[in-house]
Amino acid sequence: MKLSKFKYKLPEELIALHPTQNRDESRLMVLNRKEKTIEHKIFKDVIDYFEDQDVMVFNNTKVFPARLYGNKEKTGAEIEVFLLRELNREQRLWDVLVDPARKIRIGNKLYFGDDDSLVAEVIDNTTSRGRTLRFLYDGPYDEFKSKLYGLGETPLPRIVNREVVPEDRERYQTIYAKHEGAVAAPTAGMHFSRELMKRLEIIGTDFAEITLHVGLGNFRQVDVEDLTKHKMDSEQIFITEEATKIINAGKDKKKRVCAVGTTVMRTLESSVSTFGHVKPFEGWTNKFIFPPYEFQVANSMITNLHLPLSTLLMMAAAFGGYDFVMDAYQEAVKEKYRFGTYGDAMLII
Repeated sequence: MKLSKFKYKLPEELIALHPTQNRDESRLMVLNRKEKTIEHKIFKDVIDYFEDQDVMVFNNTKVFPARLYGNKEKTGAEIEVFLLRELNREQRLWDVLVDPARKIRIGNKLYFGDDDSLVAEVIDNTTSRGRTLRFLYDGPYDEFKSKLYGLGETPLPRIVNREVVPEDRERYQTIYAKHEGAVAAPTAGMHFSRELMKRLEIIGTDFAEITLHVGLGNFRQVDVEDLTKHKMDSEQIFITEEATKIINAGKDKKKRVCAVGTTVMRTLESSVSTFGHVKPFEGWTNKFIFPPYEFQVANSMITNLHLPLSTLLMMAAAFGGYDFVMDAYQEAVKEKYRFGTYGDAMLII
């Protein structure tokens, strides 16, 4: 499968800059793979497609305020620091990306906050933009973390081309987020409101939670035409025994098992037995799913409307069928659906 097969014309004005007023009132395009039909709904209508003992699988990762702005010592040049992951709690070591990277060398100090009250030293180069920082902070760990996150802002992806506002801290997060570690939200889950979750619970839908800490690899451009040569960044995943029981029970009963988002789908497909059962797992995945691909676990999927040439679009096309999904995308453009992080949703059954 070639990269160029995932190109389509997306008018810039269809990229959503803000979420809908209510989480569950974004639009929902429903694709039925068997009937080859497309329906246009509101997200809260998703309940009409589920019943007693069906299973929805959610990614309960939590986004932290990963984007910081600091100044370089001596020159005072503004530097953006994007926190990726904590490497060592005691030593305050973090894996980060810096921009502009050419100005940041080992030994440089960076100052954060209006009063320069947080200082970090560059101790290693990891990639062209990657650095390891040691934050120089003497206080207790909780105090340091509070300081760091207080200076950070919600890490909206670049396609949301506007200033970050206070509302983003709540809305760029699912309502069931628990385990901190993501630098990007699992966006399909952001459409679920407490009311909708309660209504699904009442009709008997079972919920299972897995964790995949979403990394920036989600937004990394594919720069090879032959997709077999693209390498995904590794992301940390956790699948508990409890989650596997709920998911496998749904499968065994031939019920609808719905992956809420590409991150859930990737996690499930990264730990599956030859019998199509999910196994408990704690580790890393760099699984890249594109057509053709035989899915082992979920038989339905909720996902956002993704940008051209993205790995997320490739997974949706692998699940829904390449021609059917690309035709649906043309219809979504025509019907002026909203695309991207804060955009509308698609249910593929």
